[in-house]
Amino acid sequence: MAKSTSRKKGFDEDTLQEVVIAPSSGSTTFSPDHFSLLTDFDIELFKAGKHFHLYNKLGAHVAEHRGVKGTYFAVWAPNAKYVSVVGSFNGWNRGAHKMQVRWDGSGIWEGFVPQVGKGDYYKYYIESHSGFSVEKGDPYAFHWETPPATASVVWNLDFKWTDNNWMKERSRQHALSKPISVYEVHLGSWRKTEDNRFLTYREMAIELPAYCKQMGFTHVELMPVMEHPFFGSWGYQITGYFAPSSRFGTPQDFMYLVNELHKANIGVLLDWVPSHFPSDEHGLAYFDGTHLYEHPDPRKGFHPDWNSYIFNYGRSEVRAFLISNALYWLDKYHIDGLRVDAVASMLYLDYSRNHGEWEPNENGGRENLDSIYFLREFNNSVHLFHPDTITIAEESTAFPGVTHPIDAGGLGFDMKWMMGWMHDTLYYFAKDPVYRNHHHGQLIFSIVYAFLERFMLPLSHDEVVYGKGSLINKMPGDNWQQFANLRLLFAYMYGHPGAKMIFQGGEFAQRHEWRHDFSLDWHESEDAPNKGIQQLVADLNALYRSQPALYERNFTWEGFEWIDFNDTTNSVIAWLRK
Repeated sequence: MAKSTSRKKGFDEDTLQEVVIAPSSGSTTFSPDHFSLLTDFDIELFKAGKHFHLYNKLGAHVAEHRGVKGTYFAVWAPNAKYVSVVGSFNGWNRGAHKMQVRWDGSGIWEGFVPQVGKGDYYKYYIESHSGFSVEKGDPYAFHWETPPATASVVWNLDFKWTDNNWMKERSRQHALSKPISVYEVHLGSWRKTEDNRFLTYREMAIELPAYCKQMGFTHVELMPVMEHPFFGSWGYQITGYFAPSSRFGTPQDFMYLVNELHKANIGVLLDWVPSHFPSDEHGLAYFDGTHLYEHPDPRKGFHPDWNSYIFNYGRSEVRAFLISNALYWLDKYHIDGLRVDAVASMLYLDYSRNHGEWEPNENGGRENLDSIYFLREFNNSVHLFHPDTITIAEESTAFPGVTHPIDAGGLGFDMKWMMGWMHDTLYYFAKDPVYRNHHHGQLIFSIVYAFLERFMLPLSHDEVVYGKGSLINKMPGDNWQQFANLRLLFAYMYGHPGAKMIFQGGEFAQRHEWRHDFSLDWHESEDAPNKGIQQLVADLNALYRSQPALYERNFTWEGFEWIDFNDTTNSVIAWLRK
């Protein structure tokens, strides 16, 4: 019998109850006193949407009872009439290992299967009362088969971390008081082998930390690493929220990459996508024959732009799933912060919808009140359990108080992408200098609102795809002028208030826009003009990190003073950072 392990706030009481082991052959049925990781308190928290470490309870967990090794499975499917575990261990036989629904009204089905362990493939076979039947991957799976295969994999999270110095230092001083210079990376295209193969997490762990250290970046931001079936989605259409993509290795391999980045004093931020999920049959959509994870009303539950489903933020169990997932990456992978994707699409009921395609909230407004409640609860939970980590919102509107405290009516994020600065700046720099005096306002307007929120200045992947051109190709003039303008853009960015972010390839002026199926054109970084841009970014990072005036008061008027913003004739501006 395993001993109970108490966890903070009582969320994770890992109690192994009495279990009756049934024969491993034939149909397996579990008695009322079957093996369970779930306590009554767990169920109360789950129903209330306040269980924020559900990954310790639901999903697949290798266990042992009375000398018999096996795996405990638990899945939430409240509208199912029959659920079984199918997998490599039973020939995918839908009748071999039937699960039992709990008697407490939680809608959780569970069961213990002997002789199943790490590395075994599995899914849940679900039949609904409507006659719908499907094989689903595990929403809480720690590991998945490599796409296009779609099975979940029984796995553990054992790893020997050696980043103690980083973690201790992280807890001493909040990141917002230190320089933040972020290198945005897509793992599948940052660098490939000569035969066009992805680098594995462990191969990346050799090259990426060394490069970031050489360039002086303080953090990397990884585009979604969570398992996704379609590589062309860049990771933003997720089916395996609790699993780093097996395209690059195992969960432990990804832990190793994070560990090595930390040992090089590089923080790790993850893109996190609670805004929508794909319709793939093995994923979350229509999970138990009903709209379980997605909102049942298509005006709130389906995203027309991305042909994907929107989470039902008004359902307590769904909020607990998402917040548990956010904390999971911080708890188990030592992640230093989460950049939340597409926040604007979550905040507004009429986002990307025409008249008649949305319904006002109870107050007659366009705000999604359930989503706002969820985002506040997410930020509150992250800062409660991990006060030394940061949350960043990709929010493209003027929604008030994104980075303001929750108790003051804000959403509670630490930072927000300064999308207005990015659009205005790139528009201005694309103009021939002869005409820039007519667009002077676009260069200085960002300072008008620079301190209404805590901003990050993003030169992100979204600006160098779909025909928008690379950073260097956005610049006007001949080759010499383009490189001169790009040097000016980076210098202006590093002098401007706010944290900094550059997407891979931009730091050495790659000519071709980003292509997710191809490696960066690293050979270009050997050319003199490109190498000069690369050295400039490294020098700017060094300057930024060495001058407290450039980061200590990044988010307040106290750290900024205009000298001249009226010289439109010469297109010159001047300010002080303090």
